[in-house]
Amino acid sequence: MADDSTEIELSRAELREIAGYAVACARPALAVFERERPHDQRPRAAIDGAGAFAEGAERTTTLRDSAWAAHRAAQEARDAGQPAASDAARAAGHAAGAAFLHPLAKATQVKHILGSAAHAARAFELSAGDDPVVGVEYIARTQRLANHVVVDVLRRYPVAPGGGGRVGELIRQLDACLRCSPTIADPTDTPA
Repeated sequence: MADDSTEIELSRAELREIAGYAVACARPALAVFERERPHDQRPRAAIDGAGAFAEGAERTTTLRDSAWAAHRAAQEARDAGQPAASDAARAAGHAAGAAFLHPLAKATQVKHILGSAAHAARAFELSAGDDPVVGVEYIARTQRLANHVVVDVLRRYPVAPGGGGRVGELIRQLDACLRCSPTIADPTDTPA
């Protein structure tokens, strides 16, 4: 396992896979946000920008700005007493932020990989009356979305850090599941 002084090699292709995974995890939670705040397009813009990066667009300042804008939308939703919408917007912000995963072997970087999944799961939990079963089920779904590249990159980092409340618990649950899962096959590999 890497320590805090180690740099991790990350290719542009791997960053695109991480961003694509984050988008796939966050996109379903947009419905939660848009149901409560239908005129605020910042989370959608963040997810769309991250999706474009995952599919080959350049990683730009606009993408980084969209991540911050989604986080501001999350803060505003929280301040308005809309916690599910807040977590859905945070999921979007983390999706855009995934394109900027740092190659530093720090446990906090795991949030860039798994934060969109955990915040989306929390948004769904809160939408269902704070039902933790809903979050656990969503985490299981996001585990199945992680391809071999996502798992390989995740395993280069230290395990997810403690703390972070319920979202932190969901991150650690997903982190443990992905690290302990058998190696996920590359769908482009053909049997010999």
